[in-house]
Amino acid sequence: MDVFSPSERYLQDFHQRVPGATSAAFAGLPAETRFRTYKSSYEVLAAAALDCPAHGTILDVACGDGYLLGLLDAASIPSKLIGVDLSDGELGVARRRLPRRILLLRELAQRMSLAGGSIDVVVSHMALMLMDDIEAVLSEIHRVLIPDGRFAAIVGRTFLLGEANDIFLDIFRPIAKVDLRPMAMGDRRTRSIDGWTGLLDSNFHDLKMEDVDVPWQPTLDELWGALIETYDIDRLSGAARLKLREALVGELSSMLDREGRLRTGWGLRLIEARATRLRE
Repeated sequence: MDVFSPSERYLQDFHQRVPGATSAAFAGLPAETRFRTYKSSYEVLAAAALDCPAHGTILDVACGDGYLLGLLDAASIPSKLIGVDLSDGELGVARRRLPRRILLLRELAQRMSLAGGSIDVVVSHMALMLMDDIEAVLSEIHRVLIPDGRFAAIVGRTFLLGEANDIFLDIFRPIAKVDLRPMAMGDRRTRSIDGWTGLLDSNFHDLKMEDVDVPWQPTLDELWGALIETYDIDRLSGAARLKLREALVGELSSMLDREGRLRTGWGLRLIEARATRLRE
C-alpha cells in the first residue's frame, strides 16, 4: 500500500530530479522585513533560531539540501542540529554538505520519531504551505517542542512581486486550466494570515507574522530559469511551457529597464510563535 499522497509522490520526484532548487532560488537574494534587510530568507530564520538557549536543540522541518542547517552550524552558538525531510535526493546533498554530527532523518513531518519535548527551536523554510494534513504537522511540531519552545517558519505569501505577478497569473491560469491535472498541494489556510492564526491558535501563543520581500531584478532568461523550477510550471507539458514562455516574454518585455532587467521578486511571510504548555 502506498503511504504517500499524489502530491507527496510528486514532491519526492521533483526534489530527486532537482535537489537544491529552493536554496538556489533564495540563498543568493536579500530578504527585507519592515525594519531590517537580511542576506537571504534563510538568514531571517537563522536569526530567530539563534535566540535558542546555549546547548539547545534546533530542528529544521523539511530541511532540503541542508542550507539552513549549514548556516546554523557555522554560527557561534553551540547547538544540536537535526533535519527532517522526505526527499532522498535532498538529504543526499545535505549529507555531503554537512558534518556528520548533524542528525538527518528521512521522515514525514506528520509522523516524526523524535521524543516529545526534546526540541528547543523548530524552523522551516518554504515547505509548510505544501504539506498534506497541516494540522498533523503543527501538532507534531508542538509535540516535539519544549513548553514555550520557539517555532519560526518562512512560507509563501505571493508568487512574484509587483505587476509581474498579475501578468504571470493572467497568462498562467488559462494554460494551467487546460494542461494541468488537478492535484491538491497544501492547505488553503496556509495562504492567509487568518488561516495561519486559526491553525496555530490551539497549540501556540505569542504569534507574530511579518511580510518578507525578496527583491530581484532578473533578465527574462533568468526569470524563466527560476520559473521552470517551480512546481506548477514543472508539471506543465513541454508545449504548454513553451506557450507560457512566449506569452510572458511578450507581456513583460515592455517592463524591462535599460539593462534588460525586470523589477520583481518573491513574496514570503515569516511566522513566529511559542509552544503552549499542554493542560494536564
